Amino acid sequence: MIIYNVTISIDKEMEKTWIDWMKSTHIPDVMNTGMFLDCKISRVLAEEMGDHTYAIQYSCKDMKTYEQYSEQFATKLQTEHSKKFAGKFAAFRTLLEVVYSHE
Repeated sequence: MIIYNVTISIDKEMEKTWIDWMKSTHIPDVMNTGMFLDCKISRVLAEEMGDHTYAIQYSCKDMKTYEQYSEQFATKLQTEHSKKFAGKFAAFRTLLEVVYSHE
């Protein structure tokens, strides 16, 4: 399994608007691509410079599926986010491979 992790620091003034938009628009749009199995939003407990930081984790079955998402959908979805919150956030992305899971 692959986890596509997007870490975003958002300006405090935009936090509620951003969370609402992520839940009502962006995450449903990402999930509607059919590439991901689930999504979680977690708040990073350490705050830096007054912004609030979140980790959004999307799970997909394999690297081929992630690559398909990246090639077909990522640019459009990332551009929508960037336009809506221009100058109000910083983001970085990480790919993780699950090597063990204990449930």
